[in-house]
Amino acid sequence: MKREGEKLVALTAYDVLFARLVEEAGVDIILIGDSLGQVVLGYSSTIPVTLEEMIHHGKAVRKGAQESFLVLDMPFLSYQVCPEDALRNAGRVLKETGVQAVKLEGGTAATCKTVETLVRAGIPVMGHLGLTPQSVHALGGYRVQGREEATAERLRHQAQSLEDAGCFALVLELVPAELAGEISRSLSIPTIGIGAGPECDGQVLVLYDALGLNAGFRPKFLKRFADLDVEVGNALGLYVREVRGGSYPGPEHSFSRDP
Repeated sequence: MKREGEKLVALTAYDVLFARLVEEAGVDIILIGDSLGQVVLGYSSTIPVTLEEMIHHGKAVRKGAQESFLVLDMPFLSYQVCPEDALRNAGRVLKETGVQAVKLEGGTAATCKTVETLVRAGIPVMGHLGLTPQSVHALGGYRVQGREEATAERLRHQAQSLEDAGCFALVLELVPAELAGEISRSLSIPTIGIGAGPECDGQVLVLYDALGLNAGFRPKFLKRFADLDVEVGNALGLYVREVRGGSYPGPEHSFSRDP
């Protein structure tokens, strides 16, 4: 698809029902993101998310999207300790969830060594550069990465290093559009952007953000493709009114005894 100039479409999913809908929409890649920490589990960041929680949601997504290409985020400290630890955890992910690949954040020499270890064992790996949410405290918050030339050069080098280590694709998050385009053209593997402009080889969004279910989250890069927060609020309000008013359930919703 990259060679032919065809854009890759990716979305997150965390449960069986939404996974089914995302698959039916024709999305190329479904990411079981550790963003579930915020949008599903109510954490303030992705850092508290556990491997068990990721596996739990990965199983659910596979049941809803049985034909899709699934990538699962390896959560914080499930791969940073050492390559052997990462291999055990990633192997468990593939065995227990049925996903085809995992995603790791960062592009240091240590991360690239871990990527090499996983790829040698037959585990496909997607990389992730730019804003890496698991390192949000070290980065000083959720900020665009690569505006300064020194940081941009580091991202260029890390992107090439991740490709060399065996990554099959690379997420670029909150990176200036010009830099993301430059990195995309320099790599033979596809880049998937989120807040990284239109020159990436594909795009990914958090599903609930794209559907407008997260009313308070409106970053510059996000387009809300629906306003389901309003629709859901209206539907739930109607349900409350009808139950309290006695119009639901009506005869058409009730069962009778046999004559």
